[in-house]
Amino acid sequence: MKKILCALLMLCLLVPAALAEETTLNWETALPILEASNVTGEFHTFDEIAVKIWLPEGMLPVELTEEDKKNGMIGYFMMEDQSGQMSVVYVDTDGMSLEEYAQKLSSDGDVTEVEKGTVNGFPCVTYKLPKQDSISVAFTTEAGYILEVTCAPLSPENAEMVWGAVVASIQTAE
Repeated sequence: MKKILCALLMLCLLVPAALAEETTLNWETALPILEASNVTGEFHTFDEIAVKIWLPEGMLPVELTEEDKKNGMIGYFMMEDQSGQMSVVYVDTDGMSLEEYAQKLSSDGDVTEVEKGTVNGFPCVTYKLPKQDSISVAFTTEAGYILEVTCAPLSPENAEMVWGAVVASIQTAE
């Protein structure tokens, strides 16, 4: 029991660290904590962008509509019990840099806690949307687009732990 509580505490500490300005987060740090707390899942690869993301057990893909795809969504997942969801969107920002994107987000009244960081060696910007009870992480791509991963909700118990692991897992597909 002590091991599980320690693991949960460490994962909860990872999320704020992941969101702190100029913080580095990586999968190698998150993986042992997940293993110690017996949280299981598997990676899902997004071939169209050569990225893979770890998803917790019970998170299933939802079929995208043509409208979803037209709006840049390349993945949408929901927990079996509908308690959580994650979307992956490829946003056309006309070649906007990550710094410019962070400035744009900061001027949006619905966005809070815009912070720079690094996930698995890739510069990113994280931010929260309190009205949607969600957290997002955004990366620039070689094609001049922004890749955004949004996880929600943040409010249930242990949600930050799970979403922290999802964010820490974002990496180039092999």
